[in-house]
Amino acid sequence: ALVLATISTLLLLSGLPIRGAVAPVRRISWFLLIILLMNALFFEGEAVLASWGIFHLSRGGIEQGFRVVGNLVLILILGNLLTMTTLPTQVTTALESLIKPLKLIGVPTEEVAIIISVAIQFIPTLLEETELIKMTQIARGARFESKKLSERAASFLPLVVPIFISSFRRAEELSLAMEARGYRKARNRTKPKKAPLAPADYTALIVCALICLIQLLWRG
Repeated sequence: ALVLATISTLLLLSGLPIRGAVAPVRRISWFLLIILLMNALFFEGEAVLASWGIFHLSRGGIEQGFRVVGNLVLILILGNLLTMTTLPTQVTTALESLIKPLKLIGVPTEEVAIIISVAIQFIPTLLEETELIKMTQIARGARFESKKLSERAASFLPLVVPIFISSFRRAEELSLAMEARGYRKARNRTKPKKAPLAPADYTALIVCALICLIQLLWRG
């Protein structure tokens, strides 16, 4: 409830439409339903309500299912809110700063930051190609909107292979382009000057710390 109230406040402050913020949840609604059913039918809890062979519907399983699905929904909304209000370069710079202590144990943090930056910037491109491939498959008779789960699953199989092929092709083109421009190591890249933290940044850090503290004290 505390995290939900915080996300709702952030959504109001961002000025983004609610429909756009919850769009990732609507896209994977079937997946969330499967997770809910798996927890409800296979979670070994007390107060069994009904049994069918290996399936045991229990009150604890239902509570566990709603808890897992609720956490996933909040994570999806918060992640979508972050990507819609923050530039990819800012996200990459922040992540690089957070993982910088891992240098002490030999982790190449600069290379990891480059990988994350490329992955984030390729998401819109892959989404556009996915939509184009989907429209092509619909023109060839694929039934993505069919009410039958078997037909819908069969329609998604021809969609997966072209997406993987397109991703590998894009990765190869990017690697060739980086080599042609003289890219060698991430540590040799120049970086823009970092802006100092503003009062709003300190406020956000304090709020996050308070939420984590309340969570720890509540569970303790």
